[in-house]
Amino acid sequence: MVWSTEYIPPSDPLVILHEDHEIVVVDKPSGLLSVPGRGEHLSDCLLSRVQAVFPQALLVHRLDRDTSGVMVFALTPHAQRHLSMQFEKRTTKKTYVARVWGRLEPKSGTVDLPLIVDWPNRPRQMVDHENGKSAITDWRVLKYGVNETRVRLSPKTGRSHQLRVHMLALGHPILGDPLYAEGEAGEFPRLMLHSEELRLKHPDSGKGMGFRSKAPF
Repeated sequence: MVWSTEYIPPSDPLVILHEDHEIVVVDKPSGLLSVPGRGEHLSDCLLSRVQAVFPQALLVHRLDRDTSGVMVFALTPHAQRHLSMQFEKRTTKKTYVARVWGRLEPKSGTVDLPLIVDWPNRPRQMVDHENGKSAITDWRVLKYGVNETRVRLSPKTGRSHQLRVHMLALGHPILGDPLYAEGEAGEFPRLMLHSEELRLKHPDSGKGMGFRSKAPF
């Protein structure tokens, strides 16, 4: 797969995992922007699709265009502030499933490599020990396949492209990654990265809640 500036958003219908008076949780398809880009041709995004059903919906966090899975939106300013603070203070728990190139060993571990934008090659990010911002990811192998490994990823920080660059740094790029995978590893119909579970506290009740979406790959 090659990184393309052409934007052809998927026509998948909106999948709502949960809704109440404060939040709506949806399953984002791969290939759809979380928020609109610059220009009319980049206006179709998950936020606008959610707002077509819930006009009051407000953004809380984002997923990369090519990543699929669980995303939460606020339905009130209070909920937006409450949820944004949870993400900022890292009290939310995010779990992803990915298929990566090669055999990832050992079966679990932690990547602690600071990241910064690779300015000449935007939107790519890169490891930079001097100027990068702290980025930490835990991984656990789920199963091995032919020339690939299915892995569960738990980011402790929320840097742009964090999981993608951390896997690349281990020598195991995520399959189908248009920015970081080369050769056979890039020859897949989509980025094999999915936000499987999001755990947070409800902005009204404070009760812990978890939302899941099974990986479509």
